[in-house]
Amino acid sequence: MRYLLDTHAFLWFLNEDIALSAKATAAIEDLSHTIYLSIASLWEIAIKVKIGKLELPQPFGVFMRRQLEINRRLRLLAISIDHLDITASIPLHHRDPFDRLLIGQALRENLTLITNDSKLSLYPVHRLW
Repeated sequence: MRYLLDTHAFLWFLNEDIALSAKATAAIEDLSHTIYLSIASLWEIAIKVKIGKLELPQPFGVFMRRQLEINRRLRLLAISIDHLDITASIPLHHRDPFDRLLIGQALRENLTLITNDSKLSLYPVHRLW
């Protein structure tokens, strides 16, 4: 299976937060699965750190490089024009631009999105929680 982490799922995984469902944790930890992390999620985290909605124990770049080194299985997913094309074409059921981009990426790359955001069920994206 191939999965794309929503931003909150990524952060909860890093922090071993009990908010991450057992099913999501098992999917992420299963070595037979391919786990993607969108550059959009890193961008969202950087913005939230800057505006004070999120605190990291180290400066953003140091923290992210370290986490990606520790979690080498995570594959960064770049943002492509094809992803943006899908993002631009889907209905505005959900207005969060980062979530909309993750939906576009999941649809284009045929990935299951690991998220607890039930609003994303309004889109034809596979969701695991």
